[in-house]
Amino acid sequence: MPQIKPSGRCTPRPEHLCVVAGVPWTPAAAGQQTLIMMTRDFEPIMEQPVHQDDFGESKFVTVGWGKKETQFHGSEGRQAAFQMQMHESALPWDDHRPQVSWRGDGQFFAVSVVCPETGARKVRVWNREFALHSTSEPVAGLGPALAWKPSGSLIASTQDKPNQQDVVFFEKNGLLHGHFMLPFLKDEVKVNDLLWNADSSVLAIWLEDLQREENSALKTYVQLWTVGNYHWYLKQSLPFDTSAKSRIVSLMWDPVTPYRLHVLCQGWHYLCYEWHWMTDRSSGDNSSDLANVAVIDGNRVLVTVFQQTVIPPPMCTYYLLLPHPVTQVTFSAHSKKSNDLAVLDASNQISVYKCGDSPSVDPTVKLGAVGGNGFKVPLKTPHLEKRYIIQFENDEDKEVNPLKLTLLTWIEEDSFLAVSHSQFSPQSTVHRLTIASSEAAEEQGQLIISSSVTVDGIIISLCHSSKTKSVALQLADGQILKFLWESPSLAVEPWKSLGGFPVRFPYPCTQTELAVIGGEECVLGLTDRCRFFISDNEVASNITSFTVCDEFLLLTTHSHTCQCFSLRDTSFKTLQASLCSSHVANGEVLRKVERGSRIVTVVPQDTKLILQMPRGNLEVVHHRALVLAQIRKWLDKLMFKEAFECMRKLRINLNLIHDHNPKVFLENVETFIRQIDSVNRINLFFTELKEEDVTKTMYPPSVTSSTHLSVDPAEKKLDLICDAMRTAMESINPHKYCLSILTSHVKKTTPELEIVLQKVHELQENGSSVPDGVSAEEALKYLFLLVDVNELYDYSLGTYDFDLVIMVAEKSQKDPKEYLPFLNSLKKMETNYQRFTIDKYLKRYEKAIGHLSKCGPEYFQECLNLIKDKNLYKEALKFYPPNSQQYKAICLAYGEHLTQEHQPETAGLVFARCGAYEEALSAFLACASWQQALCMATQLHLTKDQLGDLSRTLAGKLVEQRKHNEAAIVLEQYAQDYEEAVLLLLEGAAWEEALRLVYKYNRLDIIETNIKPSILEAQKNYMAFLDAQTTTFSLHKKRLLVVRELKEQAQQMNPDDEVPHSQESDLFSESSSVGNGSEMSGKYSHSNSRISARSSKNRRKAERKKHSLKEGSPLEDLALLEALNEVVQSIEKLKDEVHRILKVLFLFEFDQQGRELQKTFDSTLQLMERSLPEIWTLTYQQNSAIPVLGPNSTANSIMASYQQQKTPVPVLDAELFVPPKINRRTQWKLSLLE
Repeated sequence: MPQIKPSGRCTPRPEHLCVVAGVPWTPAAAGQQTLIMMTRDFEPIMEQPVHQDDFGESKFVTVGWGKKETQFHGSEGRQAAFQMQMHESALPWDDHRPQVSWRGDGQFFAVSVVCPETGARKVRVWNREFALHSTSEPVAGLGPALAWKPSGSLIASTQDKPNQQDVVFFEKNGLLHGHFMLPFLKDEVKVNDLLWNADSSVLAIWLEDLQREENSALKTYVQLWTVGNYHWYLKQSLPFDTSAKSRIVSLMWDPVTPYRLHVLCQGWHYLCYEWHWMTDRSSGDNSSDLANVAVIDGNRVLVTVFQQTVIPPPMCTYYLLLPHPVTQVTFSAHSKKSNDLAVLDASNQISVYKCGDSPSVDPTVKLGAVGGNGFKVPLKTPHLEKRYIIQFENDEDKEVNPLKLTLLTWIEEDSFLAVSHSQFSPQSTVHRLTIASSEAAEEQGQLIISSSVTVDGIIISLCHSSKTKSVALQLADGQILKFLWESPSLAVEPWKSLGGFPVRFPYPCTQTELAVIGGEECVLGLTDRCRFFISDNEVASNITSFTVCDEFLLLTTHSHTCQCFSLRDTSFKTLQASLCSSHVANGEVLRKVERGSRIVTVVPQDTKLILQMPRGNLEVVHHRALVLAQIRKWLDKLMFKEAFECMRKLRINLNLIHDHNPKVFLENVETFIRQIDSVNRINLFFTELKEEDVTKTMYPPSVTSSTHLSVDPAEKKLDLICDAMRTAMESINPHKYCLSILTSHVKKTTPELEIVLQKVHELQENGSSVPDGVSAEEALKYLFLLVDVNELYDYSLGTYDFDLVIMVAEKSQKDPKEYLPFLNSLKKMETNYQRFTIDKYLKRYEKAIGHLSKCGPEYFQECLNLIKDKNLYKEALKFYPPNSQQYKAICLAYGEHLTQEHQPETAGLVFARCGAYEEALSAFLACASWQQALCMATQLHLTKDQLGDLSRTLAGKLVEQRKHNEAAIVLEQYAQDYEEAVLLLLEGAAWEEALRLVYKYNRLDIIETNIKPSILEAQKNYMAFLDAQTTTFSLHKKRLLVVRELKEQAQQMNPDDEVPHSQESDLFSESSSVGNGSEMSGKYSHSNSRISARSSKNRRKAERKKHSLKEGSPLEDLALLEALNEVVQSIEKLKDEVHRILKVLFLFEFDQQGRELQKTFDSTLQLMERSLPEIWTLTYQQNSAIPVLGPNSTANSIMASYQQQKTPVPVLDAELFVPPKINRRTQWKLSLLE
């Protein structure tokens, strides 16, 4: 019975097993191969013969568009249509075994078998129901290796061509779709297997040398390929030695960790490689760094210089050719030599390339996309200085592990750091490689391991800071170690935070960097799951990439944003809060980017941020934070030209040039002009100027940054800049900067158009004989761009220069029929009247009056009519002498105008000044200005009777205004009626003044008849008033406590119910109705249009009714508070009056009445003082501090306030919750009555 040789493969989810079974392959027995589907328990389900004549379900359909003989066949010619297709047999080294590969979702699988008819390999695609889907097109030299990409798009295999060997890709329908060439000669190697990693991003190829001689040792290789921008890169090449124990037995990717590769060699030597992506970029922070980024591609290193040009991959600025495949690239950490790079290849040689002058052309350095005929490349490429062979102390395990050194770092000019891993224990060793002294002429140098230190654990990352010289190591368990490489003997110690605690990442990070945050040097880490750590604190979980550049931390997120934080002005807590918050306050921090963007590099001392898209193409963005930081640096260094060009290209407001540091800018205006040296650029700067300080609005600096001294706020910013720049331009070259000088006049706060027109007129008269100068026509056309034509015409007319007016009118689009008749009529007028007419036409009425006042008395009536029409009384008085008739006429008209405006006192002063005493007396009498009225009466020489009548009239008006003392003075001194004066004083409670008059005129009888009865009556009134106020206060206070208790009980019983809407809804508008739900809105919403349409009297009445004291009203508590407040204030105002009456009560021996009043008033005050804390409690005062309405409120804030508190208090009523003040320092008591 023949021996069965099956080939099989399980589905990605181990449910079914597909087996190809048959006898050993021979041409006669090939057709007997069978495809068997089994369960996981190896029970057959279905069988199908492998070789079928049908193409499959996806057979292509011919639509009949001509025959093959009539089609175009390209360079092959028409004879290609008649050639018979030749089938090549399988490769000589092919073992003819079938190969099976499943798609990632387990719905399809591909089988590569040797066709029994042709002897060539074919790939057939089957679905899991055993239906043939498609058959591949004939491919000459198709190899046995087969791997279906887990994502399902392509099936990888190999093809031998006449001069090369390719990896080819098939689509599911069997058609070829792309290929790439392997870096080997024809028939040099064979491909044993192709393996995709779990996320389809890396293709591993297992190759082996073809045996040329008997018993010759064969070398094996493992190559890792990735694709980007439709180009396949060879990222790693692991050449395994020819010894028996280095021969690979099995190779497979980890099904869970995408970048973990398992290798099993003979002798049970097991190797586990875990790869991660990293960007090899130069780390300099000054302008000498060219922002180099290196990409490994087999034995080439593709270098792009982003400072000078942005070239999309797979193209590059230049590339380096190496003799062996490259495994690592590192740039020098020296700040001045950051463009130098070192390359470690698969043979463990380090090639050092340095920038600088080279005596000859380096054949290993080739220009990339920047080269070409006729182009001069302004780029100094590096040259190969020397290659160094690494001298290892022992080569015991070198032949097993081809990747001897990892994490190569160039820390000093002549020394490197590298890490090796022990093959027999979980330990790592950090080596310091030093260049051995040798002859300079030698082609190859040597690197010796000068010192080493062993660490317990697997080192998975190493980061170095060129500023602090620190080196941090990360172990596989997340522990961070500090590597002391500058000490005489290498040592490691735990990395500790400021608190002295060891730092450990909760999860291993694939990218680590060092940065100083808040004065502490921290380790930053990013995991493959997008979790971002600062030291051992997780600050974000959506970060896709990050980098530290100079003083900035830049990050990209899953929300397709790029955030930029300044590390100089932040602390760890601030940074953590900003990353955790979904809202970023400062617009400089965040910007949107394309989906899936990753940070490549940041150009130092520039504004360019290079991002790479998922497909591989590049995008350059100018992050606002980087732009503003760089502009501020340029402005601090007085590099105005660089700052101006950057701001112009990136649309940054040019006001920042001044507002960043106004004092420095104004002191260096001349430097600014000389650097810009362009009239158009200066004019652009002028046109963007505005009074706003953009450092406070558009571009606020960070909180902790130093603030610059601003200029005097009393002076206008526009005026200061325009004057300073105009002075500088006039001193440098007034002819060259003529247009800019005109712009400086126009852009002032008050445009100086008359000066501008005068300068243009001078240009027209003098001509432009200077080479750099401009003509009057050019200047005028330029002005029309800045100023409206009609406005410029009016200003030219205001200069009274008709030549200038005609010049402006001719250059504008005005019709001569519009302005020539008007100008001709003006020329016929007298000079002053002509200017009056022009000023009146331009509505410059003050100037018009000035010119008209010079035309003579015959034009005064016209002048007076204009004064009355435009209310220019005060201005007109300046143009006439005070003693003239015109001055008096203007004053009389002015006084009548003030009287009509209800300003009688001011009118009286105007009348008095011009000598119109009767009109002045009427005005002063109307406003009860008794002193001025009596003065005017003296000027009019009134008789005694007339003066008495006038005095009584004045006294009546003063009494109406409750000015009893002044009324008494008028009656006593001017009407000689002291008795009536005493009565007025008693009415006004001026007891002591009344006594003075009684004793002055020796009328002691009035004391008994009038004064004492008035005092006793006033005392009774005070007692009654105090009793009523005390009763009212007690009732209101008692009711307020009851109302509050009822409200608290209702709220406790129904905490979720809304408070019924009340009269305060009249304060809200229809469009901003407040409530929680439709019921609130529909039931209690009121419009304020009814109130707004009322008269002012009714509106005040409605306002008084807003707080009703009626029991059960919605705002009864507010009404009670308002009433209590009024009672307290009324009692407080009585202190002076009570003190005055107490003195006269004691004087006239009414001690009992005085004590009674003093005691009652004192008890009332004490009652109120005791009640204040009980009425105006702290809780109600705090509630009143929450504003609901007001100019700064919005619909959202009002709604939020209503949801937070059930009884909102409008801002209009907030003052009710402030307790009234009782002044205890006021001395009202009379100690004689105690």
